[in-house]
Amino acid sequence: MKYSHKLSDAVHILAFVEIFKNDGDLSSKGIALSIESNPSLVRRLMASLVKAGLLKTRPGVVAPELAKPQKEISLLDIYRAIDDDHNLLHVDDKTNMNCPVGANIQDTLNVVYAKVQADAEQSMAQITLDQIVTDLQDRQARKEAAKATSKISTK
Repeated sequence: MKYSHKLSDAVHILAFVEIFKNDGDLSSKGIALSIESNPSLVRRLMASLVKAGLLKTRPGVVAPELAKPQKEISLLDIYRAIDDDHNLLHVDDKTNMNCPVGANIQDTLNVVYAKVQADAEQSMAQITLDQIVTDLQDRQARKEAAKATSKISTK
């Protein structure tokens, strides 16, 4: 099974832009270094985020910024901005129609998967970029505090 990291990378881009808006390398190359990806992927994702109204860029200027407050950007907004196929789960359409399971599994799973999709989207709508950025900053602060404490105790 192939996994897509587009949502993770898009969230990463928006969080990076917000956190480093005043003092960071906001070029696609700088962001790609953080993601450990390539600048062309970052540019493609940024173009999708711009098209969705989540990010603002200006030609010739390396200063992307959020298009609206981070409290108004949900994980669902980001998911919808970058994913062409808005289905988390996919039914195998090649089953044996002569088998009672194969002949009915698609219809059964389509109903089940639609509920899972609706539940997931409802949850994603409740999570904001602000919550994600705050958690990232809190985690970094705890790591730095633990590192400082570790240096003090080893002296």
